[in-house]
Amino acid sequence: MPSRFLPSPLRQPRWWALLVIGLWLGFTVATLTRLPTWGLVPVAGGWLLLARRWRWGAPPHPRPVRRVWPWSLLPIALWGLYVYLADSFGIVDLGAVFFHLQAGMEEHGGGERIGAALLYTLSMLLLLASFTWLVRVDHRWRLAERLLALALLAGNPMLYGIGQRGAALVTEDGAWLERQYVEPVILEAPGDPPNLLLLYLESLERTYADRERFGDAYAHLEALGEKAVVFEGVRQVDNTGWTMAGMIASQCGTPLMPAGLLHDSQFEPLGKVVPGVDCLGDLLDARGYALTYMGGASTRFAGKGVFYRDHGFDRVLGREELEPELEEPDYVNSWGLYDDTLYDLTVEEIRRLERQDGPWGLVNLSITGHAPNGYPARDCQERQGEFDGVDILYSVECSAWLARGLVERLEEEGLLENTLVVIASDHLTMRVSAWEQLVAGERDNTFMLLGERLEPRRLEVEASTMDVLPTVLEAMGFVIDWHRAGLGVSLLSAEPTLVEEHGLDTLNARLREEAALQERLWEGLAPPQGPPPPPEPVVEQVVETPEDQALEAPEELP
Repeated sequence: MPSRFLPSPLRQPRWWALLVIGLWLGFTVATLTRLPTWGLVPVAGGWLLLARRWRWGAPPHPRPVRRVWPWSLLPIALWGLYVYLADSFGIVDLGAVFFHLQAGMEEHGGGERIGAALLYTLSMLLLLASFTWLVRVDHRWRLAERLLALALLAGNPMLYGIGQRGAALVTEDGAWLERQYVEPVILEAPGDPPNLLLLYLESLERTYADRERFGDAYAHLEALGEKAVVFEGVRQVDNTGWTMAGMIASQCGTPLMPAGLLHDSQFEPLGKVVPGVDCLGDLLDARGYALTYMGGASTRFAGKGVFYRDHGFDRVLGREELEPELEEPDYVNSWGLYDDTLYDLTVEEIRRLERQDGPWGLVNLSITGHAPNGYPARDCQERQGEFDGVDILYSVECSAWLARGLVERLEEEGLLENTLVVIASDHLTMRVSAWEQLVAGERDNTFMLLGERLEPRRLEVEASTMDVLPTVLEAMGFVIDWHRAGLGVSLLSAEPTLVEEHGLDTLNARLREEAALQERLWEGLAPPQGPPPPPEPVVEQVVETPEDQALEAPEELP
């Protein structure tokens, strides 16, 4: 039998159960710290040594086995969920979890994560079974595990975050950010307003510009930056760290605080996305701009289509609309179009917009840099060589090269005359192969402006992606209220930003306490409060006829 070839201890279920628990402990420590993955081995080894020393699972004075269910099963499962999210995304953002649950996960393109999720689920079931066995056979663990359950609940950062958000409902001042908010308005417009091309480069943060850590991965964006206004120091506040949140922060000047209980139907996807605020599309639409959104992924995922259609965009083109236009229908990835074909279609759309009268705006979202490994296009593989499927720096270089090629191609065709080009990362990247290098220092987002009226220069700022909206409006020549829009401040002005005045930590702390700004964002989605008002009494209208008037006695004169 196979067990004959195993060492004597491993023939006992006790050591298999303890090994599973030890490996999970080691993996948790390695994931939540900067230890390399192999760091789980010494942690697991230390656990097994302690188990041997204290004879866990084989007490010296055993008591009868009791078929009990540990109180700690749910807290352990919640920790497992937290570790999975941390391992998959690097930083656990509860706002992103809640928003995607409410906005809808339809047409999610991360199919490669399904296998990992299944493995996590299987390993978690093994952990729960192993811990249950330990508690049943070792009375010392039965006595201690209730305290362990409380400690696991109290120490889970995910539950701590939920508790902080719930505390906002009773905080003394849940409207600090609301008081800083300035309604985006355009006071004056230039006589010949420019077109706008806004290129979101998925997860392509400016941190990659550090050649000592990342080599030439960012070099093509650095080349574009030689003729642009480049902003260094655009940080990421909470609730702006995923694609929809990043686009809303930069177009609406506010973080994306999930609807929560303000959503009128908790079991259906959102019918509107931040309906209570005006965003870039609303302002440009009111000025007669023809607006188009283009992205290779489905617009049904995470409410992208809902957001753009409700905020002034005439054409919203995602995977469903663009895939039929491909010459090679099979040349797609799990999310949708590769960026080389997306950019070809973008050029065609800009040609169409140029043939129309009036100014236009086009927002484009790439996919190449998407965590964890990216989706480098075929054009890049022909240029850079074979992709190993893991190296994110390969995908970063590909994304930067494709974006530079698109801008230069449009310039050569004369399609960028009187046009402001904005190149920005939608958010900082999530966990990737270069994660340890990325988190070794301060990180900032890509944000640069190219235009005929702008003098190329580099500006060191203390800002956030919420400052993109007013900066873009002023770069287009619009006059806005006190250089502000939403919570953002124009980086082309001398006015201090909220990050500069208060710091990231203060802003993030205020976000956890804020309730009034959340209500503003989702105004119109809140369910009616209290009982419905009683119906107004119906008053019967009496119409006099000439005969009625004749029967009335005349009033006596004094």
